[in-house]
Amino acid sequence: MSGIDAIDRNIIRLLRLNARMSNAKLATEVGLSPSACLRRINLLEKGGVIRGYTALIDSVSGESAIAVIINITLERQTEDHLNRFEAAVRKHPEIQECFLMTGGSHYLLKVEVAGAGEFERIHKEILSTLPGVLRIHSSFSIRNVLATRAKGRR
Repeated sequence: MSGIDAIDRNIIRLLRLNARMSNAKLATEVGLSPSACLRRINLLEKGGVIRGYTALIDSVSGESAIAVIINITLERQTEDHLNRFEAAVRKHPEIQECFLMTGGSHYLLKVEVAGAGEFERIHKEILSTLPGVLRIHSSFSIRNVLATRAKGRR
């Protein structure tokens, strides 16, 4: 989609903060009529700029989850190896994010766990069984500095 302007960027910014904001409130915030705002949202969706909406979920147990960032190095970086690895990752809902990277490792994954025991299970049962994995390097987070963004703060 060509021609994204300041109003479109503002709509996107507000939807990132709260995708459930009513169209009327969104229109007021960006200075458009509700019909014009909805038309812009539809164009952003049809143009592939807005690809979908999601829910941000807190830990089911009520305890703070620990984010684990995992760098994966593959044995080879051929198209077949990448495709097999990515297909396997898609089968595991425990893996919340997966990025193909440049630099020292080939993939960066994110999982959230309640503690070391849960991560040990994920490491043994999932990460170490993914096809073509040569090296796994994991880092545990201390806290999410931007966590308040998901709660609507600007």
